[in-house]
Amino acid sequence: MLLIHDLYKKYGKFHALNGLDLQVAEGEIFGLVGPNGAGKTTSMKIMAGLLKADKGEVSIDGLNVLTNYNKLKEWVGYMPDFFGVYDNLKVMEYLEFYASGYGITGKRNRDICLEMLDLVKLSGQTDNYVDQLSRGMKQKLCLARCMIHNPKLLILDEPASGLDPNSRFEFKQIIKQLKERDKTIIISSHILTELAEFCTSIGIMETGRMVLQGDMEEILASIENSNPLMIKIYKNLDTAVQVLKQELMVKTLSIQGNTIMVSFTGSREEEALLLKKLVMNDVLVTNFSKESSNLETLFLTITNNEGVNW
Repeated sequence: MLLIHDLYKKYGKFHALNGLDLQVAEGEIFGLVGPNGAGKTTSMKIMAGLLKADKGEVSIDGLNVLTNYNKLKEWVGYMPDFFGVYDNLKVMEYLEFYASGYGITGKRNRDICLEMLDLVKLSGQTDNYVDQLSRGMKQKLCLARCMIHNPKLLILDEPASGLDPNSRFEFKQIIKQLKERDKTIIISSHILTELAEFCTSIGIMETGRMVLQGDMEEILASIENSNPLMIKIYKNLDTAVQVLKQELMVKTLSIQGNTIMVSFTGSREEEALLLKKLVMNDVLVTNFSKESSNLETLFLTITNNEGVNW
Protein backbone atom coordinates (compact mmCIF):
# COMPACT_ATOMS: atom_id res chain seq x y z
CA MET A 1 0.00 0.00 0.00
CA LEU A 2 2.45 2.69 1.20
CA LEU A 3 6.16 2.66 0.53
CA ILE A 4 8.58 5.38 1.64
CA HIS A 5 12.24 5.15 0.70
CA ASP A 6 15.19 7.38 1.62
CA LEU A 7 13.03 10.39 2.49
CA TYR A 8 14.74 13.65 3.47
CA LYS A 9 13.42 16.98 4.71
CA LYS A 10 15.50 19.83 6.07
CA TYR A 11 14.48 23.04 7.86
CA GLY A 12 17.49 25.31 7.71
CA LYS A 13 20.26 23.25 9.29
CA PHE A 14 17.84 20.89 11.06
CA HIS A 15 17.25 17.50 9.41
CA ALA A 16 13.63 16.64 10.24
CA LEU A 17 13.81 13.52 8.07
CA ASN A 18 17.15 11.87 7.47
CA GLY A 19 16.71 8.92 5.11
CA LEU A 20 13.35 7.65 6.37
CA ASP A 21 12.24 4.20 5.17
CA LEU A 22 8.71 3.00 5.90
CA GLN A 23 6.43 0.30 4.53
CA VAL A 24 2.76 -0.18 5.41
CA ALA A 25 0.71 -3.05 3.98
CA GLU A 26 -2.89 -2.69 2.83
CA GLY A 27 -5.44 -3.03 5.62
CA GLU A 28 -2.97 -2.37 8.43
CA ILE A 29 -3.35 -0.05 11.39
CA PHE A 30 0.19 1.26 11.63
CA GLY A 31 1.27 3.03 14.81
CA LEU A 32 3.94 5.70 14.37
CA VAL A 33 5.71 6.72 17.58
CA GLY A 34 8.77 8.68 18.55
CA PRO A 35 9.93 11.54 20.79
CA ASN A 36 9.15 15.16 19.97
CA GLY A 37 11.24 16.23 16.99
CA ALA A 38 11.59 12.70 15.64
CA GLY A 39 9.91 13.67 12.34
CA LYS A 40 6.48 12.08 12.74
CA THR A 41 4.39 15.10 11.76
CA THR A 42 6.77 16.07 8.96
CA SER A 43 6.58 12.60 7.42
CA MET A 44 2.77 12.56 7.73
CA LYS A 45 2.45 15.95 6.03
CA ILE A 46 4.60 14.72 3.14
CA MET A 47 2.45 11.57 2.84
CA ALA A 48 -0.64 13.79 2.70
CA GLY A 49 0.84 16.10 0.07
CA LEU A 50 0.93 19.14 2.37
CA LEU A 51 4.71 19.40 2.43
CA LYS A 52 7.36 18.80 -0.22
CA ALA A 53 10.24 16.46 0.48
CA ASP A 54 13.81 17.46 -0.37
CA LYS A 55 14.61 13.98 -1.60
CA GLY A 56 13.18 10.46 -1.60
CA GLU A 57 10.26 8.35 -2.79
CA VAL A 58 6.68 8.04 -1.55
CA SER A 59 4.36 5.67 -3.40
CA ILE A 60 0.82 4.37 -2.82
CA ASP A 61 -0.12 1.24 -4.72
CA GLY A 62 2.98 1.74 -6.86
CA LEU A 63 2.13 5.33 -7.85
CA ASN A 64 4.70 8.05 -7.07
CA VAL A 65 2.50 10.46 -5.15
CA LEU A 66 5.17 13.15 -4.93
CA THR A 67 4.55 13.86 -8.60
CA ASN A 68 0.84 12.95 -8.72
CA TYR A 69 -0.81 15.26 -6.19
CA ASN A 70 -4.28 14.98 -7.72
CA LYS A 71 -4.33 11.22 -7.14
CA LEU A 72 -2.88 11.75 -3.70
CA LYS A 73 -5.82 13.96 -2.72
CA GLU A 74 -8.24 11.26 -3.89
CA TRP A 75 -6.51 8.43 -2.07
CA VAL A 76 -5.54 10.03 1.24
CA GLY A 77 -7.50 11.44 4.17
CA TYR A 78 -5.41 13.51 6.59
CA MET A 79 -6.27 14.53 10.14
CA PRO A 80 -3.78 17.01 11.67
CA ASP A 81 -2.91 17.16 15.35
CA PHE A 82 -4.38 20.67 15.55
CA PHE A 83 -7.15 21.96 13.29
CA GLY A 84 -9.43 24.98 13.15
CA VAL A 85 -13.18 25.12 12.80
CA TYR A 86 -15.38 27.62 11.03
CA ASP A 87 -17.49 29.91 13.20
CA ASN A 88 -21.23 29.97 12.57
CA LEU A 89 -21.25 26.69 10.65
CA LYS A 90 -23.43 23.84 11.82
CA VAL A 91 -22.07 20.29 11.87
CA MET A 92 -23.99 19.25 8.75
CA GLU A 93 -23.03 22.42 6.90
CA TYR A 94 -19.38 21.85 7.80
CA LEU A 95 -19.33 18.37 6.29
CA GLU A 96 -21.39 19.36 3.25
CA PHE A 97 -18.91 22.17 2.57
CA TYR A 98 -15.98 19.76 2.52
CA ALA A 99 -17.88 17.16 0.50
CA SER A 100 -18.61 19.78 -2.18
CA GLY A 101 -14.87 20.42 -2.39
CA TYR A 102 -14.50 16.85 -3.64
CA GLY A 103 -17.23 17.36 -6.24
CA ILE A 104 -19.87 15.57 -4.18
CA THR A 105 -23.18 17.39 -4.60
CA GLY A 106 -26.96 17.08 -4.21
CA LYS A 107 -28.57 14.16 -2.43
CA ARG A 108 -25.36 12.12 -2.59
CA ASN A 109 -23.59 14.84 -0.62
CA ARG A 110 -26.16 14.75 2.20
CA ASP A 111 -26.34 10.94 2.25
CA ILE A 112 -22.56 10.61 2.58
CA CYS A 113 -22.42 13.26 5.30
CA LEU A 114 -25.14 11.51 7.30
CA GLU A 115 -23.32 8.18 6.89
CA MET A 116 -20.06 9.67 8.18
CA LEU A 117 -21.77 11.32 11.14
CA ASP A 118 -23.37 8.01 12.02
CA LEU A 119 -19.97 6.31 11.81
CA VAL A 120 -18.40 8.74 14.29
CA LYS A 121 -21.43 8.77 16.61
CA LEU A 122 -22.44 12.38 15.86
CA SER A 123 -25.82 11.77 14.23
CA GLY A 124 -27.59 13.82 16.90
CA GLN A 125 -25.36 16.87 16.38
CA THR A 126 -26.28 17.84 12.79
CA ASP A 127 -27.89 21.17 13.72
CA ASN A 128 -25.40 22.16 16.43
CA TYR A 129 -22.69 24.72 15.72
CA VAL A 130 -19.20 23.29 15.25
CA ASP A 131 -17.45 25.79 17.51
CA GLN A 132 -19.76 24.81 20.39
CA LEU A 133 -18.83 21.12 20.29
CA SER A 134 -16.60 19.53 22.92
CA ARG A 135 -13.01 18.72 21.96
CA GLY A 136 -13.85 15.03 21.64
CA MET A 137 -16.77 15.78 19.30
CA LYS A 138 -14.59 18.09 17.21
CA GLN A 139 -12.00 15.34 16.88
CA LYS A 140 -14.65 12.90 15.68
CA LEU A 141 -16.04 15.47 13.26
CA CYS A 142 -12.58 16.01 11.82
CA LEU A 143 -12.28 12.25 11.30
CA ALA A 144 -15.63 12.26 9.50
CA ARG A 145 -14.31 15.06 7.30
CA CYS A 146 -11.22 12.97 6.43
CA MET A 147 -13.48 10.09 5.37
CA ILE A 148 -15.89 12.14 3.25
CA HIS A 149 -14.26 11.18 -0.09
CA ASN A 150 -13.75 7.51 0.86
CA PRO A 151 -9.93 7.51 0.79
CA LYS A 152 -7.77 4.38 0.64
CA LEU A 153 -5.34 5.65 3.26
CA LEU A 154 -6.07 7.54 6.49
CA ILE A 155 -3.26 9.51 8.13
CA LEU A 156 -4.16 10.53 11.69
CA ASP A 157 -1.70 12.70 13.60
CA GLU A 158 -2.29 12.35 17.38
CA PRO A 159 -6.09 12.00 16.99
CA ALA A 160 -6.65 11.22 20.68
CA SER A 161 -4.50 14.07 21.99
CA GLY A 162 -6.17 15.92 24.84
CA LEU A 163 -9.19 13.62 25.01
CA ASP A 164 -10.61 12.23 28.24
CA PRO A 165 -10.50 8.43 28.75
CA ASN A 166 -14.10 7.92 27.62
CA SER A 167 -13.56 9.89 24.40
CA ARG A 168 -10.32 8.00 23.71
CA PHE A 169 -12.19 4.71 24.09
CA GLU A 170 -14.87 5.84 21.62
CA PHE A 171 -12.21 7.00 19.16
CA LYS A 172 -10.46 3.63 19.41
CA GLN A 173 -13.71 1.81 18.60
CA ILE A 174 -14.21 4.01 15.52
CA ILE A 175 -10.69 3.20 14.30
CA LYS A 176 -11.46 -0.50 14.63
CA GLN A 177 -14.64 -0.03 12.58
CA LEU A 178 -12.65 1.72 9.87
CA LYS A 179 -10.29 -1.24 9.67
CA GLU A 180 -13.32 -3.47 9.11
CA ARG A 181 -14.08 -1.22 6.11
CA ASP A 182 -10.67 -2.23 4.69
CA LYS A 183 -9.07 1.15 5.36
CA THR A 184 -5.32 1.38 5.78
CA ILE A 185 -4.55 3.66 8.72
CA ILE A 186 -1.38 5.36 9.91
CA ILE A 187 -1.81 6.80 13.37
CA SER A 188 0.63 8.61 15.65
CA SER A 189 0.09 8.77 19.38
CA HIS A 190 1.86 9.50 22.64
CA ILE A 191 -0.34 6.94 24.44
CA LEU A 192 1.71 3.84 23.64
CA THR A 193 -0.40 1.39 25.62
CA GLU A 194 -3.43 2.25 23.47
CA LEU A 195 -1.48 1.74 20.24
CA ALA A 196 -0.53 -1.71 21.45
CA GLU A 197 -4.21 -2.56 21.89
CA PHE A 198 -5.36 -1.98 18.31
CA CYS A 199 -2.40 -1.44 15.96
CA THR A 200 -1.36 -4.37 13.77
CA SER A 201 2.18 -3.03 13.30
CA ILE A 202 4.33 -0.24 14.64
CA GLY A 203 7.30 1.93 13.74
CA ILE A 204 9.52 3.83 16.16
CA MET A 205 11.19 6.98 14.80
CA GLU A 206 14.13 8.92 16.16
CA THR A 207 16.08 11.82 14.59
CA GLY A 208 14.27 11.48 11.28
CA ARG A 209 14.88 7.76 10.83
CA MET A 210 12.95 4.56 11.45
CA VAL A 211 14.81 2.67 14.17
CA LEU A 212 12.34 -0.21 14.55
CA GLN A 213 9.41 -1.43 12.50
CA GLY A 214 7.45 -4.65 12.61
CA ASP A 215 4.35 -6.66 13.44
CA MET A 216 2.89 -5.62 16.79
CA GLU A 217 2.43 -9.17 18.13
CA GLU A 218 5.98 -10.13 17.17
CA ILE A 219 7.45 -7.02 18.77
CA LEU A 220 5.51 -7.51 22.01
CA ALA A 221 6.53 -11.19 22.03
CA SER A 222 10.18 -10.22 21.58
CA ILE A 223 9.89 -7.81 24.52
CA GLU A 224 8.50 -10.56 26.72
CA ASN A 225 11.07 -13.13 25.58
CA SER A 226 13.95 -10.79 26.35
CA ASN A 227 12.74 -10.11 29.89
CA PRO A 228 14.42 -11.94 32.79
CA LEU A 229 12.73 -14.61 34.88
CA MET A 230 11.85 -13.50 38.40
CA ILE A 231 11.98 -16.47 40.78
CA LYS A 232 10.94 -15.89 44.38
CA ILE A 233 12.19 -18.56 46.76
CA TYR A 234 10.51 -19.42 50.07
CA LYS A 235 13.00 -22.12 51.15
CA ASN A 236 16.36 -23.54 49.98
CA LEU A 237 17.72 -20.48 48.17
CA ASP A 238 21.26 -21.91 47.98
CA THR A 239 19.97 -25.08 46.33
CA ALA A 240 18.03 -23.03 43.80
CA VAL A 241 21.17 -21.08 42.86
CA GLN A 242 23.15 -24.33 42.35
CA VAL A 243 20.40 -25.79 40.15
CA LEU A 244 20.24 -22.63 38.03
CA LYS A 245 24.03 -22.45 37.59
CA GLN A 246 23.99 -25.93 36.06
CA GLU A 247 21.49 -24.91 33.36
CA LEU A 248 23.04 -24.09 29.97
CA MET A 249 20.15 -21.76 29.08
CA VAL A 250 20.75 -19.63 32.19
CA LYS A 251 23.15 -16.93 31.02
CA THR A 252 23.26 -14.70 34.09
CA LEU A 253 21.60 -14.52 37.49
CA SER A 254 21.47 -12.06 40.33
CA ILE A 255 20.05 -12.33 43.84
CA GLN A 256 18.11 -9.71 45.76
CA GLY A 257 16.93 -11.02 49.10
CA ASN A 258 14.95 -14.17 48.36
CA THR A 259 14.38 -13.29 44.68
CA ILE A 260 16.59 -14.57 41.87
CA MET A 261 16.58 -12.68 38.55
CA VAL A 262 17.59 -14.98 35.72
CA SER A 263 18.50 -14.29 32.09
CA PHE A 264 17.05 -17.41 30.46
CA THR A 265 17.16 -18.19 26.72
CA GLY A 266 14.81 -21.16 26.70
CA SER A 267 11.25 -21.54 25.42
CA ARG A 268 8.04 -21.51 27.46
CA GLU A 269 8.19 -25.28 27.74
CA GLU A 270 11.79 -25.11 28.93
CA GLU A 271 10.80 -22.52 31.53
CA ALA A 272 8.21 -24.98 32.86
CA LEU A 273 10.82 -27.76 32.98
CA LEU A 274 13.18 -25.46 34.87
CA LEU A 275 10.48 -24.81 37.47
CA LYS A 276 9.85 -28.56 37.70
CA LYS A 277 13.57 -29.19 38.31
CA LEU A 278 13.66 -26.62 41.12
CA VAL A 279 10.66 -28.22 42.82
CA MET A 280 12.14 -31.73 42.44
CA ASN A 281 15.23 -30.46 44.26
CA ASP A 282 13.09 -29.43 47.24
CA VAL A 283 13.17 -25.73 46.40
CA LEU A 284 9.95 -24.05 47.52
CA VAL A 285 9.00 -21.44 44.89
CA THR A 286 6.32 -18.81 45.58
CA ASN A 287 6.66 -16.90 42.29
CA PHE A 288 8.03 -17.84 38.87
CA SER A 289 7.33 -15.33 36.09
CA LYS A 290 8.79 -13.06 33.44
CA GLU A 291 9.50 -9.50 34.52
CA SER A 292 6.68 -7.37 33.19
CA SER A 293 7.36 -4.69 30.59
CA ASN A 294 5.54 -3.16 27.66
CA LEU A 295 5.80 -1.02 24.56
CA GLU A 296 6.77 2.02 26.64
CA THR A 297 9.75 0.11 28.06
CA LEU A 298 10.87 -0.79 24.55
CA PHE A 299 10.42 2.80 23.39
CA LEU A 300 12.54 4.19 26.21
CA THR A 301 15.21 1.57 25.63
CA ILE A 302 15.45 2.28 21.90
CA THR A 303 15.38 6.06 22.09
CA ASN A 304 17.62 6.06 25.18
CA ASN A 305 15.80 9.06 26.59
CA GLU A 306 13.82 8.30 29.72
CA GLY A 307 12.81 11.93 30.18
CA VAL A 308 11.12 12.16 26.80
CA ASN A 309 7.68 13.76 26.51
CA TRP A 310 5.72 12.01 23.78
